[in-house]
Amino acid sequence: MVRNEARRTALLDAAVDVLAEEGARGLTYRAIDAKAGVPAGTASNYFANRDELMSEVMTRVFQRLAPSEESVAESLALPRDRALTVRFMHDIIKRADENRAGYLAMMELRLEATRRPGLRDAITRTVTESIELNVAFNEESGLPGDRTAVVMLYFAMIGLIYERLTLPDVVAPMDLDELVEAMVDRAIG
Repeated sequence: MVRNEARRTALLDAAVDVLAEEGARGLTYRAIDAKAGVPAGTASNYFANRDELMSEVMTRVFQRLAPSEESVAESLALPRDRALTVRFMHDIIKRADENRAGYLAMMELRLEATRRPGLRDAITRTVTESIELNVAFNEESGLPGDRTAVVMLYFAMIGLIYERLTLPDVVAPMDLDELVEAMVDRAIG
């Protein structure tokens, strides 16, 4: 059977929204079909089982959260210094704010992975690849900071974004610019 890639992407985007709105327990083929506005049974034709679906949703989330090539090129036209690293961190926050559902879905998938070893393996590979891509990008772009700094910033930003999305009143009284600058200073010196 030939698969329609546009429909597959629409189903994955619908799954992201279902995860963000209803959590992992609400992620059913029926819910995905309804959210995508397709006939019942469509999602089950594209995804053989729940672990495959969730693994592909995680990959789709990373695609949705990636910066545009234009944005990266625009940033790389600037001096490769601490200020550029701060700019990249603010861009991550901006993309998280714009794609709240993607981050919430990622959180749900990570929680579900604690109970499903096959899913944990798939998500571990996806996240590990993402970290390695970030490290390589930093090195190849000549940005300040070594591997450890990039990994520290990755984990710090994930934590900050999760707090902003789940408990915004915890972060609200803080000056976000100062916080991001302090994180970058501590990571890259």
